[in-house]
Amino acid sequence: MKRFNLALKLLWRDSRSGELTLLLLALLIAVSSSTAISLFADRLQRTMTVQAAEFLAGDLVVAAPALIDEIWLAKAGELGLSRSQTSEFASVLLENQEMLLASVKSVSGGYPLRGKLKTSDAESQDETVVSQGPEPGFAWVDKRILPALHLKIGDTLTVGEKALTIGRVLSYEPDKRGDFYSFSPRVMINQSDLAATGVIQPGSHVRYAFQFSGDEQALATFKTWLKPQLNSSQKILDIHEDRPELGSALQRAERYLGLSSIVVILIAGVAIAMATRRYTERHFNATALLRCLGCKQAEIIWLYGLQFLVLGLLTSGVGCGLGWLAQFGLFELLKSLLPQELASPSWLAVFFGLITGLAILLGFALPPLLRLQKVSPLRVLRRELEPLPTSGWLIYGLALAIIGGLIWRYTEDPQMTSLILGVGTLALLGLGAAIYSLLLLARKLLPKMGLNWRFGLQGLLRNSQASISQILAFSITLTAMALSFTVRSDLIDNWQQQLPEQAPNHFALNILPERQQSFHDELQQAQIASSQFYPVVRGRLVTINNEAVQGRVSKDTQGEGATQRELSLTWAVQLPDDNKAIDGGAWQADQPGQVSVEQKLAESLKIKVGDELTFTVGSAQFSAKVSQLRSVQWDTMRPNFYMIFSPGTLDNFPTMYMTSFYLADNQKILLNTLLKKYPAITILEVDQILKQFKMILTQLTKAINLLLYFALAAGFTVLFAAVYATLDQRIYEGALMRTLGARRGFLRATHVIEFGLLGTLAGVLAALASEAILYALYTRVMHIDYRPGYYLWGALPAIGATTVGLAGYWGVRQVVNQPPLQVLRR
Repeated sequence: MKRFNLALKLLWRDSRSGELTLLLLALLIAVSSSTAISLFADRLQRTMTVQAAEFLAGDLVVAAPALIDEIWLAKAGELGLSRSQTSEFASVLLENQEMLLASVKSVSGGYPLRGKLKTSDAESQDETVVSQGPEPGFAWVDKRILPALHLKIGDTLTVGEKALTIGRVLSYEPDKRGDFYSFSPRVMINQSDLAATGVIQPGSHVRYAFQFSGDEQALATFKTWLKPQLNSSQKILDIHEDRPELGSALQRAERYLGLSSIVVILIAGVAIAMATRRYTERHFNATALLRCLGCKQAEIIWLYGLQFLVLGLLTSGVGCGLGWLAQFGLFELLKSLLPQELASPSWLAVFFGLITGLAILLGFALPPLLRLQKVSPLRVLRRELEPLPTSGWLIYGLALAIIGGLIWRYTEDPQMTSLILGVGTLALLGLGAAIYSLLLLARKLLPKMGLNWRFGLQGLLRNSQASISQILAFSITLTAMALSFTVRSDLIDNWQQQLPEQAPNHFALNILPERQQSFHDELQQAQIASSQFYPVVRGRLVTINNEAVQGRVSKDTQGEGATQRELSLTWAVQLPDDNKAIDGGAWQADQPGQVSVEQKLAESLKIKVGDELTFTVGSAQFSAKVSQLRSVQWDTMRPNFYMIFSPGTLDNFPTMYMTSFYLADNQKILLNTLLKKYPAITILEVDQILKQFKMILTQLTKAINLLLYFALAAGFTVLFAAVYATLDQRIYEGALMRTLGARRGFLRATHVIEFGLLGTLAGVLAALASEAILYALYTRVMHIDYRPGYYLWGALPAIGATTVGLAGYWGVRQVVNQPPLQVLRR
């Protein structure tokens, strides 16, 4: 207890004297950032688990192409689960001599089990929230249907053979998905009217969804019982499958924010290590005195370790509180993507932030602290006796272990974790060797320099080990900040390039070959820009190297989905602009029988260049050799294909054409004209999906920017920690220089030159390291086109020289202001 009280007294004394300010600030920033992201990820995951019901209209949803077994429904009833059912199919509506392809959805009583529907009348923009669908005999319609068919509320709408009264305008349904059915205007009817429509016949393409809700334990029991009985066409839906535009965006946000938090922790960790080093050096004398009073080495470590443990607990506690507040800011920025009710913050996530803070302190502060146990009692009489430095393996091993654990925690991706650690370690070793070489070269230039430059450069050369450490610290800081800014900018630019301001928001399908040119001319006359017209042949992949494709399919993979339906096959002389060849070469235009396969599908089905694929089109079969694998940007809102064949391969099969085009809101009236003139063409409107994508990008950008503020704050702590690490030595050297006649202006100039050179070297090396890491990250992990950032080679040295120079000048300003006699007497 006496040792604990002594540790608290020493900690209180150091905190009052300002010894721990920078260390506290760096730890506070690191813990705040990690806690905010941990809370964000935990709440997001639990919200998507609990509140997925609102997106799916039920706690558990089974999607199937046909009615499910009555035994399943009976089992759900035995467990006390509520249930509802929806059926979705496409149907052509004919009213007032107008025709429109619509998506009809029949709903049973009780739908939706979770979430609400929103409706309005045609004249008012005010929405009414309701908890069940239309009554029998009524239909709720999308607002677009009324002007297209010259109808109004109260009129009769015929679906198949059933006449229904239009009751309301449907503005929101919780389980609307981003698929084919959602692109067409919606008509919602009661399930009891479905049979009377006569639309659904044997062989009709219908998608059924069966929603269940109830007690959590009963749901878990039902899911466990149900899952083994599902066939390949039946699925239990979750947020990432059923709402991919939301699930993928939120998953990307969580991963990037987690990596940004690691960048902040790395920068703050460097500051902690440098601040702890100065702290231990200033306590060598006090430690020597304690050794003289009988303290053993283990007791010294216990005494200082206890101080840092208390310091870490208190600071991490405050950081967890700040992180708690910061995660509310993240959810505020992303509220448009999330359900209205969010899961409450978890104390386990806060505990993770606390443990992270202690781990960071252990990984970056323990190695310098261990030097204190090696302080000799003779230092009381001989101040020049320095304790031996801690093993480099311990210093860097602990830090890498902490950073590696955090990277894996946020990404759960061994490839990304090993890549970042491997490239980072090699870059660190390379940077150290480069710095040492540059210092050796600079030593040869000393005789040719002016006096100010000579003294400024000698400040770096006098203690080359400390200079290398400082330059490395600044390099790591600048590299981490450059990566954070560059990856953020490139990600957003990449998203914006995929979804430019006038990205195609309509698809035209089933264009007959003889009408393709006239349809193209029609779009040009209306000044509507369209993408390339692609020929389409509907076919199915059946064998790979004469092996049935089912033998290579795994459940719930991309390959399963692609092999259980007909694919859209096309041919082209050259690949589309947003397709990139990964393996294999380009084909010759006069060589039919070759096919280029999308990379992820090829991986799922284990397809390689040189394999032979067999397809069926109707009752005919044909084969093609895989000459190329390619990557595809699926979210560009332009036509994309799993299979692209060489010209001449599909000449013997019936062909339709498809294209995409952009249509502004004020040009929507042209759709009716196009559909009247080309009744066989199907036009899908995806403008609402596109608007949601763009909204997602905007919200993610705001959330990413919030993390950059943490990185900036951590970067400044590194600057001042590095300056204060050598402050005592500089004060002493400054006093000697002034005693020998040096003026204050001369000392200030040498300090600016020294720190400016240090910042410039750090900036050059940071640019080199950034380019290497960006190349590996973009080409191996993120699959973004790499472009050399030439601006980094000018910006980072300039930023390093300016920020480090100013911080150094400000930090050592007291060197020239203290009386030399007073300094030398101390």
